[in-house]
Amino acid sequence: MAEGGTPELKKEKDIIDALIKQQLIKGNVWCLIDSRWFKQWKQYVGYDTWNSGMTGESTTNPGPIDNSPLFDGDIKLKEHLIDELDYQLISKEGWDKMVSWYGTIENQEPIVRSVIESGMFVKHCKVEVYFLELKLCENTELQMLVPKQFSRADTIEQLAKVMKEEFHISENTEVRLWNKYMTNTFELLKPSHQTLQDAGLYTGQMIVVEQKNDDGTWPRDSNKSQSSKFISSSNQSMSLSHTSTRSSTSSSYYGYDSTLRGHGSKPGVCGLSNLGNTCFMNSALQCMSNVPSLTKYFLNDLWVDELNEDNPLGMKGEIARSYAELIKQMWSGKCSYVLPRGFKVAVGHFAPQFSGFQQQDAQELMAFLLDGLHEDLNRIKKKPYIEQKDTDDRSDQVIAEESWGNYRKRNDSVIVDTFHGQLKSTLICPDCSKVSVTFDPFCYLSLPLPYKKERQIEVFLISLDPTKKPVQYKLIVPKNGNIQDLCKSLNKCSPEIHHEKMVVTDVYNHRFHKVFSRDDGLNSILDRDDIFIYEVPVTDGNDPNTLILPVYLRVKKEKTSGYSNSQYCTSQLFGQPLLIAVPRKQCTYEYLFSAILKQIGRYVQEPAEADEWWKDKKHEANGDMEVSESSDTEDMTEGATGHANASTPSDEGSEDNETDEDRKGQRMFTLQLVNSYGSAEVQSILEDGQPLKLNSRSYIAVDWHPKAKTNFYDEKAAEEFETHASIHQRLLPKKTAIQLSECLQLFTTVETLGEQDLWYCPACKEHKQATKKFDLWSLPEVLVIHLKRFSYNRYWRDKLDTLVEFPTSGLNLEDYVINKEHGTPNYNLIGVVNHYGGMGGGHYTAYARSPLYEDWHYFDDSSVTNSSDESVCTKAAYVLVYQLAGTKSKLEKRISDKPAAMGAAPTPDAVGAAPTPDAVGAAPTPDADDTHIKADAMELY
Repeated sequence: MAEGGTPELKKEKDIIDALIKQQLIKGNVWCLIDSRWFKQWKQYVGYDTWNSGMTGESTTNPGPIDNSPLFDGDIKLKEHLIDELDYQLISKEGWDKMVSWYGTIENQEPIVRSVIESGMFVKHCKVEVYFLELKLCENTELQMLVPKQFSRADTIEQLAKVMKEEFHISENTEVRLWNKYMTNTFELLKPSHQTLQDAGLYTGQMIVVEQKNDDGTWPRDSNKSQSSKFISSSNQSMSLSHTSTRSSTSSSYYGYDSTLRGHGSKPGVCGLSNLGNTCFMNSALQCMSNVPSLTKYFLNDLWVDELNEDNPLGMKGEIARSYAELIKQMWSGKCSYVLPRGFKVAVGHFAPQFSGFQQQDAQELMAFLLDGLHEDLNRIKKKPYIEQKDTDDRSDQVIAEESWGNYRKRNDSVIVDTFHGQLKSTLICPDCSKVSVTFDPFCYLSLPLPYKKERQIEVFLISLDPTKKPVQYKLIVPKNGNIQDLCKSLNKCSPEIHHEKMVVTDVYNHRFHKVFSRDDGLNSILDRDDIFIYEVPVTDGNDPNTLILPVYLRVKKEKTSGYSNSQYCTSQLFGQPLLIAVPRKQCTYEYLFSAILKQIGRYVQEPAEADEWWKDKKHEANGDMEVSESSDTEDMTEGATGHANASTPSDEGSEDNETDEDRKGQRMFTLQLVNSYGSAEVQSILEDGQPLKLNSRSYIAVDWHPKAKTNFYDEKAAEEFETHASIHQRLLPKKTAIQLSECLQLFTTVETLGEQDLWYCPACKEHKQATKKFDLWSLPEVLVIHLKRFSYNRYWRDKLDTLVEFPTSGLNLEDYVINKEHGTPNYNLIGVVNHYGGMGGGHYTAYARSPLYEDWHYFDDSSVTNSSDESVCTKAAYVLVYQLAGTKSKLEKRISDKPAAMGAAPTPDAVGAAPTPDAVGAAPTPDADDTHIKADAMELY
């Protein structure tokens, strides 16, 4: 260990545990540690009680901290790393203690990150692992982009300073910064003290710096009468200069910026600008905008009288107000697209997960919107306490009506009127057969997709025959299977190898990250993992006669500056690790050496007996000595053997003193007992002919002489492998299409609860793995169906991209509704949210049917194009929105009774009215076309 020694392991564990759990404080510094190294440390110190069997064992010592797996190259952090899955966060104090105890590998600096406040209104601290990368350019050279990284806590003033330095602009020159959204859309950035996060900037955003003209004018002001569209919150320009402070008094704009106003715009056919990974929000909003009754409700201002600002479960009315303003902008008939910044700010105020600019889930946003609108518009001002009654032997009809009545006593809003239905849930105890029936409200149905419960895993098979190259396979295994299933699948492809004579490993950075047991689940294997399966001569790891030893290949590294630790070698792992079978009780150094040499014989050439390969041939003629190489050789040998009678490479500076016995004893590599990471020596191995003391926890390092590796190790041959026919087979065969009816059937199928989701049986007085069944009891006017394409656990994430076929009209759910008194549930499609790409990213778009023009449109952020019934059903469909056909809702009857809705002149807040003072830009002068658009919009309500 480093100077000062290591504290007792329990004390060490307690110290780090406390430092990991420290509260995040703005401005504090934290560090990243590779999660695999950290897991090894946890095992070494017995951090988790369930994994403390090898606490303090030298083979579990993690050795120097190695963060190299976190980097893409030398200095750039890999993208999409996940906290706790890929790295562990630890305070700087904790990092320093870890380094003092274990050191780090050479040439590796700590990954230091600061704590910043995240969120627009509801601030919470987080470690900023990834910086914000902006594309900077000058107003005169918009094509010359310079990428730069910033902290989200940096201010616009700091951004301006960096841009001045980058583009060689005088410090005293007055400048303005513009956020460029699209080809001709610019937003002025202000105030100067605002952070980049609060300004809504996101990675990839283009920032333009504009210099003031000598005559005091601004270059972009002269373009306002042309094609460019400008977004500003006031007539006062914001300036950023060394001497000007005017910008500090300006307020940032968070309203709805209507842009591209023109005669061709139609009410409701309006795009939404992407504010930075907000396509998830835009797609959900487009579907909601085209729900006729809900949009009529907001356009007719019925929401104003029902606003409930005092509801403790609500959003102070902010969600309803911001949504109403957005809908009026979208249905004004004056905008090709708007910037929904005000709505996003309002959502982020109450749901911090949506406050940043990371990609989120459209369905989750839609669910939050419906819930937020419901609570903001809940007509119940004081919710009564409702005591639940036992179902006893009463009929379903009675229980359902009672449950719905109780629910409506506490929840009465336009959202409940329009979107809420009722489910019957039946639970049955497997032991006493106790039946529990409840009727619960729902706002949307999350339908599972039937799919093949199998997956493919790519593996490499390492044969016992050392002359055979590794073979790559693609194996089909049960998705929820175990390692035994993986071995059996490989046995089908290679029947000559018995599945019980296979050892499955996860190889990472030239070492065994994990050696799996037979009952380990396959869900811990990620698609990115390198899985190597080794053939071994025994079926049991505890065979009394044979021991299977993990073996690592290492080579001496050059000495460099940086963190160092005398306990740990400066060797670097390389190549593929080995599993070597040796006698359990009579294995000598020579036997082990020969067994290893035999196993690597395919790509290692043994030197001729007379070959003095360790000498530096280049300097022999003039008698020069390569000091650094000699020093490295000595260090390697002493570190690897630690004993006088171990085979020791000769000192190149004293070649004249070498004896024949010295030359004969020179080996290409030496052997060393090391920890499971291969980074720390545990014990020297003596070459004395005596049996070695080895056990199932022993790890061997093969320490190569640098010159031997260069001369005799064929890296190209070592990396060669063959591919089995299975590698070329198609991915898991899937049905070309799934019917929506199959998803509904699966949703209403009896299932057994998981072990982590037990039900408390009131009769047995304990938790049971009961059976559960859902049935549809009543359906709403607007039915939202969420297709559960995403599945994930702590180890892996997946998306099902199978095509789900659904009707655009005439969806009859009569077969799934068990309430015999329910009317005919016949639905027509009015909206679809699409998701393209994989987990954690991708892109969202929407299809929506205009209730005004009765035609389909495709919404891709600000872009809107015409579409058709035939185009909306794709395998990207994620959320479906259906409307009940042939009936008039209570809401529509209320609207039809309102005089203004029957063609009366609209109020100032109605569709087509001039924008409020907070709206962006001056309103265009009304003309004949505007009047025509107003008339069209009035037809909607």
